[in-house]
Amino acid sequence: MIRGILIGVLALGIAGTAYWGYQEHQEKNAVLINAENNYQRAFHNLAYRMDLLHEKIGATLAMNSKESLSPSLVEVWRLTSQAHGDVGQLPLTLLPFNKTEEFLANIGNFSYRTAVRDLSKDPLTDKEYQTLQTLYKRSGDIQNELRNVQHLILKNNLRWMDVEMALASGKENTDNTIIDGFKTVEKTVTSYDETDLGPTFTNLQTKDENFNKIKGKTISRQEAINIAKKYIKFNGNANVKVTDNGKGSDFGFYSVVIENKKANQEASMDITKKAGHPIWFINNRDINKQVLSLNDANNKASTFLRETGFKNLELFESTQYDHVGVFNFVTNINGVRIYPESVKVKVALDNGDIIGVSAEEYLKSYQTRTIEKPTLTLEQARAKVNPKLKVMEHRQAMIVNDLNQDVLCYEFLGTMGDDTYRIFINAKTGVEEEVDKLKNAEATYKDVL
Repeated sequence: MIRGILIGVLALGIAGTAYWGYQEHQEKNAVLINAENNYQRAFHNLAYRMDLLHEKIGATLAMNSKESLSPSLVEVWRLTSQAHGDVGQLPLTLLPFNKTEEFLANIGNFSYRTAVRDLSKDPLTDKEYQTLQTLYKRSGDIQNELRNVQHLILKNNLRWMDVEMALASGKENTDNTIIDGFKTVEKTVTSYDETDLGPTFTNLQTKDENFNKIKGKTISRQEAINIAKKYIKFNGNANVKVTDNGKGSDFGFYSVVIENKKANQEASMDITKKAGHPIWFINNRDINKQVLSLNDANNKASTFLRETGFKNLELFESTQYDHVGVFNFVTNINGVRIYPESVKVKVALDNGDIIGVSAEEYLKSYQTRTIEKPTLTLEQARAKVNPKLKVMEHRQAMIVNDLNQDVLCYEFLGTMGDDTYRIFINAKTGVEEEVDKLKNAEATYKDVL
């Protein structure tokens, strides 16, 4: 009797386990099928959009009307953005595909720059038409390669999940039709000579030149440690670790980590090899009860910047989080704010220590500037602002526009209703370059439960 009961219980257990395993298998298959469907959709969308992109660039070449040309270039830009999105959804993160993505970005940059300007006053030049012809041919090459991959996928019923597994396991060098196909696409783009695109196109490309505007002698690892110790005021012995980033490059940097385990303190800092400027710095420590005011902390931050070689900076904005003051400084040259050159400083309000610095934007943008006089008067620029805006402040400022160009503007700070806005009007053309809505004070909610 007991034996029969045990057998029954065991049988039920086995059946339950089998059912659970079956359910798990079904759920896993459902997830894999969903992922596979998403990959297939993204790839076929990419191939389709490359078809459209090639056709649209070709149509643009045949246009003569300025009214038709700008919308067509905007459409080219839109298609390249969508193609970028499709590539981002494919399991290619471990497979070098950066040249193809860079090529798409270059098409987008070129089409956007030409579309937003007034083509009736500044029409496309012969060199720009030549660039368009080159882009048309190159996009056709990529289109053909993608079509070939698409044909093989459909013909052989290939799965993208196999690609993901091959890349994740490091077996992408094995025979995999999809991976081989995308490597061919990448090789095709890599073979393009950048100079074939012409000097106009080359000038349009935004290059990350890191910190090549910095002047000064190259510091050693020990000098980097000494600089870091001036910032990081640890008591007692501390362990120091230095990493040389960008080895062999004049524009590299040192990463310095200083740790005092006994005091439970740790700080990190990146320092430029040229001249030893701090790119960023953070000191992780507990902040005690506030003693300093925000104004006192601002004075500490200003003094720190002067002593560490930052010149002609003025406070742009300040905020307080718990017991920490955060201050944003920008360069001011003869009353003109240079917004690309900004430095952020965090100050502990318990004792005034500098516990954080972010100077990357400043170091990448800093240069000797010649600021031209504005073409428009203040009154002419003010007339371009929405008349409903109540202007409270105004000044001249330099910003970086959507085309990554420095632009001299009139800056207007004003209110409309309960909101505050910062508006930049191009001092040469009167174009409204940028409108920023400033954050309102956060509402506090009490007794909501």
